[in-house]
Amino acid sequence: MKKLVILGGGYGGLTVALHLLEKDLPPDTVIVLVDRSPFQGLKTEYYALAAGTIAETHIRVQFPVDPRLIIKYGDVSAVDLENKQVLFDGKESLGYDWLVIGLGCTDNYHGIPGAEEYSCSIQSFSQTRETYVRVNEVAPYGQVTVVGGGLSGVEIAAELRESRPDLNIRILDRGGSILSAFPSKLQTFVREWMSEHDIEMRSHICLTRLDGHDLYNGDSDIIKTDATVWTAGIQPSPVVQALQLPKDKQGRLMLNEYHQLPDYNDVYIVGDCASLPFSPSAQAAEAQGKQIAEVIRAVWKNETPRLGKIKLKGVLGSLGKKTGFGVMGKRTIMTGSIPRALKSGVLWMSKQHFG
Repeated sequence: MKKLVILGGGYGGLTVALHLLEKDLPPDTVIVLVDRSPFQGLKTEYYALAAGTIAETHIRVQFPVDPRLIIKYGDVSAVDLENKQVLFDGKESLGYDWLVIGLGCTDNYHGIPGAEEYSCSIQSFSQTRETYVRVNEVAPYGQVTVVGGGLSGVEIAAELRESRPDLNIRILDRGGSILSAFPSKLQTFVREWMSEHDIEMRSHICLTRLDGHDLYNGDSDIIKTDATVWTAGIQPSPVVQALQLPKDKQGRLMLNEYHQLPDYNDVYIVGDCASLPFSPSAQAAEAQGKQIAEVIRAVWKNETPRLGKIKLKGVLGSLGKKTGFGVMGKRTIMTGSIPRALKSGVLWMSKQHFG
């Protein structure tokens, strides 16, 4: 049997599998989905799991059951492109005829000493569980510091305020404002919300090292904290980092027009590991996953794929369970209860789609 191996059961990888399973596979082909967990975690909601406002069962989706789909659990250690083998820690390697790499991302600590050791993460399901424990063990009136004022940092700070009104919460950011990539009107709305809910915002912070409960802003300014959550950037999976292939400035793999590695047309890259003209997101990974499924289906039929341009609908964020914000298209700014309701609707649809 020929094998299409998909590494990673996240938004991108699972979308590829689901769209291929919608129609008949070639009779001599099977799909093998590889993941470290027995379910998909809806990563866009990890901030709420870390804050303790939802149970983990709320954002767990079981993988599909289909005789044409084989689920294999394990941690991928490397990919041997020349010999078409996926390598695992302590397990037998897995050969493939076609490969989809959707292994996601890890935190980018930017070479700051102590950052990985003394902060907690929301990049994986297991890390988010640990973050929930560490953050919620902080005693009343203690200090939680979120490093990074992007979408993830804003959402976890707001959700934590709802979960733990007794805590002191702050956001540290290198730029002049939280959500610096968003329109200024939206930045102002979110800053005002943060101020009204007693969340401290400190801008132009340049961390040089972390040492236990001490965060060093430069050499002499020490910022005290009881727990630190890191949301200050991401980088592709270490497996992708190890591949000696052309990459963009963010370390993401360069692709051809069919989402393939230029020198290995039997290998597709989806999601956070792929060099795309927009920031990594669940929406982008799903849209790309649909196109990869189209390309693979065309390859199986010996046809030339015809792909359109990926168009994203916008970005939605939450400020607790009642308020949110969003940018739809390029210009339409939304704030208040409507974007929060839309975000809840997107989560519901994700659970129904994948479930």
